[in-house]
Amino acid sequence: MSDIFVPQRQRLILPALEKFYSAIAEPFGWAAFRVTIGLSLVVAGWPKIQAPLAQSGFVESLGISPGWLFSPMLAAMQFFGGFLIAFGLLTRPIALANAVMLLITLWFHMAHPYPEAFFTVEGLAYLQANPELLTSAAQSQLLADNGAMFGMRIQEKAIYASLFWAAGAALIAAFGGGYFSLDRKLKKEF
Repeated sequence: MSDIFVPQRQRLILPALEKFYSAIAEPFGWAAFRVTIGLSLVVAGWPKIQAPLAQSGFVESLGISPGWLFSPMLAAMQFFGGFLIAFGLLTRPIALANAVMLLITLWFHMAHPYPEAFFTVEGLAYLQANPELLTSAAQSQLLADNGAMFGMRIQEKAIYASLFWAAGAALIAAFGGGYFSLDRKLKKEF
C-alpha cells in the first residue's frame, strides 16, 4: 500500500491530536461519508425501483440495449447498491459500478441541458391564472423569463449532484468500506 494518502503523523502541528484523528475522526468520518453517499443513492434510486421499466426508452436512447433489461438493472444497482455501500458490503465493486453510472449521468446532464424556456405554454398559463401558487418574488422571476433561470438552476443542481455522487462513489471504490464496514467484519474485500 502506498503511503501517499496516509497522513504523516510526525508533521501534525498538534501531535496530541494524533490519537483522536486515527481512532475517531478518520474511521467515523469515512463511515459518515460512505453512509451519506450510499443513502443518497438509495433515495435517488427509490423512484426507479418503484417503476423499474420506466427508464427503458431513456437507456436505449443512450445506446444501451435492451432497455427492458438494463433499466431494472440500473435501478437495482442504484437502490440496492446504495444500501450495500452504506453498510460497507461488496463496497469497492458496487461503488465502482455506481461511479461509472454516475459519470454517464453527469455526461448526460452536461450534454443535454434543460431548454431555455423551462415551462410549457400551458404551464405558464396555469401559473399566470393561479398567481396565489407562487410568492411575489417567484411570480416576478419565473413568469418574467418563462422559467429560464429556474431551469438553469435545476441544470446546475443536476450537474453538481451527479459530480458529487460520482466523485464520492469513486473515492469509496478506491479506498473501500473502511473500519466500520461489513467488508472489514467479514475480513473480505473484493
